[in-house]
Amino acid sequence: MRSPAPYLSPSEAARRLGVSAKALRLYEQRGLVEPGRTTAGWRAYGPTEMARAAEIVSLRTLGFSLAQVGRVLEGNSQGLEQALAAHQTALEAQLRQLAHTVEKVRGLRSGVAQGRTPTIGELAGLLAPACEVRLAFDLPWPWGGERFELRDIRPLNYIVGPLGSGKTRLAQRIAETLPNAAWLGLDRLASASASKSRLDRALAWLVEDGATPSDALLALLAGLEAGGEGPGAVVVDLIEHGLDQATQEALIARLRRRGPHARPIFMLTRSCAILDLAAVGPDEAIILCPANHSPPSLVAPCPGAPGYEAVATCLASPEVRARTAGVVAWRQAA
Repeated sequence: MRSPAPYLSPSEAARRLGVSAKALRLYEQRGLVEPGRTTAGWRAYGPTEMARAAEIVSLRTLGFSLAQVGRVLEGNSQGLEQALAAHQTALEAQLRQLAHTVEKVRGLRSGVAQGRTPTIGELAGLLAPACEVRLAFDLPWPWGGERFELRDIRPLNYIVGPLGSGKTRLAQRIAETLPNAAWLGLDRLASASASKSRLDRALAWLVEDGATPSDALLALLAGLEAGGEGPGAVVVDLIEHGLDQATQEALIARLRRRGPHARPIFMLTRSCAILDLAAVGPDEAIILCPANHSPPSLVAPCPGAPGYEAVATCLASPEVRARTAGVVAWRQAA
């Protein structure tokens, strides 16, 4: 006799789907999937719910907003052409990258046929994107001039650290060192503006995903969208500045869907809505500036990894950050 299909807890379902439990809760809140309940009232995902959730995950991977996902699941094609066009653009960028790599392989094969052995660097370069940026500079104050290097710059890079750790100076130094990089300070209005069509598309996508329109969001998008997907990185000071939690969650979801070949973004953050340690993917990196002014280091998003707990203590929910905005630690003189 065939045993009935198992029902999964939200954490088990999220693990099998390759998403976070927070993402599953968001799908449920938006009415896209409705998990069953155990006799004790706990959420449970059976075969039907898992199939529906897998469809949602696939559509999100294609770059669809949650509102677009809902319409597609209902058979409504509104906004579908725009979403497919964006996915086509991403695929074409990947094709150009592959074509460039194929040309490099062809050149190396030609050299081998003529008796020339390629160098290790040339062979390793076949695995790296053509626009890979390598970053190296001497650290500014409050460090002691130690060397800082990044050999693999990801599309999304979080800069985290406690107050006084020097993370803002590190970010500014990154912006000064990277070719064609743009610095977006807290005064976003002074930043370069994106084209109106790009800005409108980005804002519409975010609003459909639950973001709240605001001057702070528009100013941030103007800086992020300026220059399209060019090679220059964007370095953003406190990316969550002026944004509520729903907007932060919609923003990071959009940034993650730009793909592995998007222009790099370095963002200072203290928000667990922006830097959800359980959701960090392979195209993301965490840079920790320690409180003791040791050199900044990369931290793996895994509990128990060196620096993980230090990163976690720097993050808080948007509500907590809003309550403590502008608060400075103070100790009475003896």
